[in-house]
This record gives sequence, structure tokens and C-alpha cells, in this order.
Amino acid sequence: MARNGERRHRQDGRVRGFAARAGGWSARHRWAAVGIWVLFVVLAMGIGSAAGRVDVEESDQLSGETSQASRIVDDAGIDEPAGETVLVQGKDRQLAATAPEFKRAVADVIKAVEGTGAVTNVRSPYAARAQTISKDGRTALVRFDMRGDPDTASDRVEPVQKAVEGVAGDHDALRIEEIGAASMNKTFDDAFGDDFRRAELSAVPVALGILLIAFGALVAALLPVALAITAIMATMGLMGIVSHLQPMSETANSVMLLVGLAVGVDYCLFYLRREREERMKGHDPRTALRIAAATSGRAIIVSGVTVCVAMAGMLFTGLAEFQAMGLASLMVVAVAMVGSVTVLPALLSLLGERVEKGRIPFLHPTRRRGGTGNGEGGSRFWTRVLTVVLKRPAVSVLVAVGALLAIAAPALGMKTQNLTLDQEFGNSLPIVATYDRVNEAFPGGSDPAEVVVRADDINAPQVRAAIDDFRTRAVGSGSSRGPVEVTVHARQNVALIDVPLVGGSDQGRAEESLALLRDEIRPDTLGKVDGVEAPITGQVAGSKDFNDQIVGSVAPVLAFVVVFAFLLMLLSFRSLTVAITSIVLNLLSVGAAYGILVAVFQHGWGAGLVGAEGVGAIISWLPLFLFVILFGLSMDYHVFVVSRIKEARLQGRTNTDAVRHGVVTTAGVVTSAAVIMVAVFSIFGTLSMQSMKQMGVGLAAAVLIDATVIRGVLLPAVMALLGERNWYLPKWLHRMPDLTHDEVPAGIDVAPRKGGEELRV
Repeated sequence: MARNGERRHRQDGRVRGFAARAGGWSARHRWAAVGIWVLFVVLAMGIGSAAGRVDVEESDQLSGETSQASRIVDDAGIDEPAGETVLVQGKDRQLAATAPEFKRAVADVIKAVEGTGAVTNVRSPYAARAQTISKDGRTALVRFDMRGDPDTASDRVEPVQKAVEGVAGDHDALRIEEIGAASMNKTFDDAFGDDFRRAELSAVPVALGILLIAFGALVAALLPVALAITAIMATMGLMGIVSHLQPMSETANSVMLLVGLAVGVDYCLFYLRREREERMKGHDPRTALRIAAATSGRAIIVSGVTVCVAMAGMLFTGLAEFQAMGLASLMVVAVAMVGSVTVLPALLSLLGERVEKGRIPFLHPTRRRGGTGNGEGGSRFWTRVLTVVLKRPAVSVLVAVGALLAIAAPALGMKTQNLTLDQEFGNSLPIVATYDRVNEAFPGGSDPAEVVVRADDINAPQVRAAIDDFRTRAVGSGSSRGPVEVTVHARQNVALIDVPLVGGSDQGRAEESLALLRDEIRPDTLGKVDGVEAPITGQVAGSKDFNDQIVGSVAPVLAFVVVFAFLLMLLSFRSLTVAITSIVLNLLSVGAAYGILVAVFQHGWGAGLVGAEGVGAIISWLPLFLFVILFGLSMDYHVFVVSRIKEARLQGRTNTDAVRHGVVTTAGVVTSAAVIMVAVFSIFGTLSMQSMKQMGVGLAAAVLIDATVIRGVLLPAVMALLGERNWYLPKWLHRMPDLTHDEVPAGIDVAPRKGGEELRV
């Protein structure tokens, strides 16, 4: 095979392929390459800013009844106000809502919130048919609506909150606390925004610090960070442009930043380390750069395209939020990949030996203890590990696979759900306790189901009778304890029915109540009237519809990602064996990550170490999200290591020697890249929101396992056992496209030449 590869690549004495040609062109036209990149970033940001960003609308978030209800409300032009509630409750169980002090507190709350000028439709619990005094008589609710656009109510709720806090300070014997759509959104936005700002601000310094240790030189460490940041900036602009076709979101923006920093730094790291290695062997800078372009550059392209395919899997979920995240991640990976194989060679050509400027004592490779300076030594630690692994590959495979399966075992009992407020934030936010108190006194009252009824004539006798029957049956069936409130919009022929669900914050019981409404009560009442639509929405309904859609999209997303990743690996390495093993190893890595998530967050093993006590479940969107992200990112390391192994094999090394050479010489860059990813993802494991903790821990654990057990033990052991079968390709596949021409085979002068003779690209 090596001889065939050599003939294929030697046709005109040149190394062919996009990565090699792009690197060669950039090195020859370095100022043009840098200028084009800067112009691209500036234009993308400018056009994106001018175009503005279109965000995902609530009606686009889901399919099913939730989306149907949202569309009816939007089509009718109904702006449902952001409702707020003030809980008034005696701290002493003997203090009832009928007590004079209690009534004075309620009156003070009403006066205070009305005095802000930001509210309307204030309802006293003592009004006729208010039904907002609890059965035990200890708790009352003052309800009102925020003025103005409900979507921006959270921006205007702070004066109201302060007014309520002022009243609470005047009544020590009572709990007076505000909760509602606007105040909860503000709480979430503040917590989510603060968390991500802290993570984003921490990520860049952490990555830079690790790169300083990895390179031992300031200029070399700054290049990957600079390229990653410019790629992120350009993608932000592109998101604004693309959002007019596929709406974006803040979550998509945050995921894009996370993925962009990870892959942007990784790709530059791969390229820079190979270029430095070749210079340390004795090549002049131009030759070293061209070898890096033909080898690491190709690995970056194969990896980048594979990651893009994985991210594209999110487009098949049918969920607007996931589609936005997938498209944003895909774009930033593509931009980082193109930048790494175009502008990075130009910058390295401009800098030459100056890339080593700002050397840090004792950290630069030429100063480190035992450094040979020739680029051949590789990692001493991984050399020792590989000696053991390659001596007993079968035992190594059994031990590694056994360990990974044991780690993955808890995933078989994974329980997914949308986390409730107390699961998401624990006791870190006061509003969680308020939420629990409201639900205890008025089960389901803080998050009622909403039936959106549309009819040809909403005031028709049979329609009004069906609505009344629905109200009666909802309470009589036990799915709600009331009050069931009806708001009729006669001009639009729409009625909104709010139904507090029995179960409240207990998601399981609340879903049982929802199922009773949807499957029995609605068909027997509203369903019997011709021309009536009555989708049921709300927090519980939205959560259930979301989970159902996630579950339904798992099979097509997994099939798309696995099949296309397999085909890309097959085309890139022209080996059926490499394609199969890459898929299996990545699935093992993802499975182990799932097992760790379930063990920590569901079973609570070691949960105290990350502040995750009492969560008891995995947030529903995370498994699919992690699969797509991890499957893509794992390919980074796999492609890089296997490319180096195949390169060594094409140079005439034996299979075992090629495996040893490929793993040991890439161990440093893989370790550095993994440490950066683990550090950045671990930052998310320290945030207050449990969903962010779960994402951070899952990503960090998977990358750590992938860079150590998978790439350092299992991959070399499997390839050692397979021998020449590693490169098996059935004859009937020989006619498929050949994407391997960037590899440097034996005889294409990867060793330094006398007289500075260069590799031609």
C-alpha cells in the first residue's frame, strides 16, 4: 500500500490537495492572505450588524400543540400581558388572611405596585370570585399585569420588585414576595447572563495560560487565541445575516462562542506544533511550513468537515433552538477551519523565527529538562504507556473497553426531564422558595395550563356551553383544583382558559393532569363542537412537547451524524477499518460521558464536588446536544492521530512502529488541546445553573476520556492488533473519490535536506 500511495503522490514531484495548495499560496502571498482575512472579518461584522439579528420566536420553538397555540394567539394579534403575583403569607401559622394586619399588608401591596405606573389590572384576593386565598386561609395572592410589550416586561419589572420589597420590610410578620413571568424571566436572564459572561471572560485567559505552558513563547501562544477570536467575531456577523433565513438566539450565540474557542485554538495548535516540530528537525521555516500545510492542514480540513457534519445533525431535530445552535456551531467551525489553513500559514510566514519571541524561561521546549530540540523525542510519559500497550495490545483493549463500559453502565438508567426551578437553581435564588410556596398553597397556580380556543364565533351558544363544560369537568376530574379562569377576545373569536394543574411543581403528576385534559376532557367537551380548535399550552405542556420532539428526533440525528461521519472517514483515509473503528471509539467516548452524567447528577455520586446535590435527573436536551458536540470534537483528535500514523506508514515504517510514532509525536499537541478544552468546559461546571453544570461536566469528562483512554490506549492497541488490516479497502470501493492526496509519503522529503533544499508544494 505504501508503494501505491507513493506512486499516487509523486506524479509530478508535488504534494497535491487543497490544504497544501492553500498553505503554499498563503505563504507566497502572505500580506494578501492576511488582508483578505481581516477584510472578511470586518465585512462579516459590518453587514451582520447592519442586517440585524432575527431571534427565534416562541411560535417557532416547538411543533405540536404548543406551537399551534402560539400561532393562533399570534395570528389573532393578542398580546397576552406578562402576569405577576405577590404572595402574602403569615410566617406564624395562626395569622390568617382575614386578620387586620394581613389585610393592611394586601392593601399596601396594591397601593405600592399601582404607584409604580408599570402595572395594570390589579386584582385583590378579597374581590368577589377572586379565589386567590388558599384553602388553609394562610396565603393570599395579589395579581396584576405588566404594562407594555410582554416580551420586554422583564426589563421593566425591577421598580415593581423594589416596591414589593419595601412593603415586605414594613410587615415583619408576613412573607411578601413577588413571582411571575416578568420577574422569573429577569431572574433567569440575570443568572444565565452572569453565568455565561463569567464563563466567557474566564475562558480566554485560561486558554492563553495553557498555551503559554504548551509553547513556552508569548507570540506562539497568542496566535491560536487571536485566530479563534477573529473567527468568532466573523461568525457573529454571519449569524446576523443568516438569521433572516434561520432565526438565531442567545443560547446559540453562547454555544457558538464555546465551540469556536475550542476548535479555533485546537486547529491552530495542531498546525503550529507541526510547523515547530519540523523546524526543530532542522528544516528551514519555509519548508517546515509547507510540510505542516500538507499534513496538519489536511487533518484540520478532514476534522473540520466532520465536525460540521456532526453539527448539521442538529438541523434534523425540528427544534428552532437546536437548529440555531447547530447552524451557528457549523459556521464557526467552518470559519476557524478556513482561517487555520489560509491566514495562519501567512502569519507564520511573516513571523518566521519570530514566532518564538517572548520565550518563557523553563517552559520553552529547548529549555525544558530533557528536551532534545530535534522534534523526534515526543512525550516520555506516552512513550512509556505505549510500550506497555503495544507489548500487550489484546489485554489493553480488554481493560480499556471494560473500564469504559463500566463507566457508561449508569447511562442505561438515564432519566431525562426539563428541570424544575428548584432543580435548576437549588437554594441559590430566593425566587425558588417563593415558587415552592405558591405551588404548595395553590397547586399549579404559578404555571397553569392554557387552553387556546378558536372558533368561527366564540360567543356562539354551543361554544360557550362547551367552554363552561370544560371548566366544570377540569375541576371535577381532579386534574385541577381551580380557579379555572376564562378570558374571551370576542373580536378575534379566541378564548384563553387558564387551568392550574394538580401536581404543581411535581412534573410527573402535572403531566398526568395535562394528559387527562388533552386526552379525555377536551375531546368530550370542546372537541364535540364543529370548527373549534383548542390546543393546550403552558409550561408543563411545552416541556412535554419538547421532550416528545427530542425523543422523536434522536434516531434521525444519530443516523445522519454516524453515517456521514463514517463516509467522510472512509473517503479521507480510504480504509473501511479506520472508518468503522473511528465510529465505535467515538460512541464509547460518548457513552462514558453519559455514564458520568447519570452517576453524578442523577444518582448523586460525587455531586457535592460540583454543587449538584438533589438534582435527580438529566435535563432533556442535553443527551442529544452532547452526542452531536462530542462526536464532532472527538474527531479532532482521531483524525489528527490517525493521519500521523498513516503518514508514518506511508514512509515505510512497520505498522507497530507507525502506531507508536503517530501516538507519541501527537501526544503533546493532543494533551495540550485536551487540557484547554477540559479547562474551558470545566468553567461551565462551576456555574449556578444545573443545566450548565451538566453540560460542562459532560463535555469535560468526555474530552478527558477521549484524549487519554481512547487515543492513548484503545486506539493504538486496536491498530496494533489489526496490523495491515487497518488499511483494508474492498476492491469494489477503489473507484470512490480519493481525498488522501495531501499526505506526505515516503520519498517526499519530510526529513531535512542538505543545502536547505525545500519540499515543493
